[in-house]
Amino acid sequence: MRRAVIKVKLVTNILRANEDMASRNREIFREKGSKVVNLISSPGAGKTTLLETTIRTLKNHLTIGVIEGDLMTTRDGERIAALEVPVVQINTRGGCHLDANMVHKALTELPSGKLDLIFIENVGNLVCPSAFDLGEDKKVVILSVTEGSDKPAKYPTTFEGAAACLLNKIDLLPYTNFNLREFYEDLKTIKPDLPVFEVSALTGQGMEAWYGWLTTIDVTGEPSPCRT
Repeated sequence: MRRAVIKVKLVTNILRANEDMASRNREIFREKGSKVVNLISSPGAGKTTLLETTIRTLKNHLTIGVIEGDLMTTRDGERIAALEVPVVQINTRGGCHLDANMVHKALTELPSGKLDLIFIENVGNLVCPSAFDLGEDKKVVILSVTEGSDKPAKYPTTFEGAAACLLNKIDLLPYTNFNLREFYEDLKTIKPDLPVFEVSALTGQGMEAWYGWLTTIDVTGEPSPCRT
């Protein structure tokens, strides 16, 4: 019994320490004048491809920086660096999510000047990342039609904490068993007002609506919703 109490205290302390560091990160982002978006998805949903397409389109209009999270390798970071925007790679060495302390350390490697928009590409996982505030303005969940339409029902807390959802690889919809009606019905019970953008990062379909949404982000200095 005592051991269980110690475990609960440990988890509480970890989350509290993370919240404190996230607040410090948020202050730094505000000082930089940066809007910050935390991208969350399963592995293979197309986060990096979507990020590449977004950067190519917006980098002539906005100064963009990227914090790239992955378990191992620098492959995704190298893809982003090839677009000639500043990128910092974080390897968690098996950790299932980024935390605020990791992001805080990465901030020292980003340019000291103003960045209009900072993307944090989280580790591929639909569970852990939703519980950890990194200091971002908005969490965005990315789902691909190749993963199945039941993800909102299976991972409701991730969608509850998101400010928007990107349904990626929409061009492949005819070749999958993804059920759009089921997907939207599940979302309606979880978060009925969640904006959903049906996009294809590869072809560019629907991406203009996503770019428009990015311009509407309000920098309030308040933490984005976290669910535990």
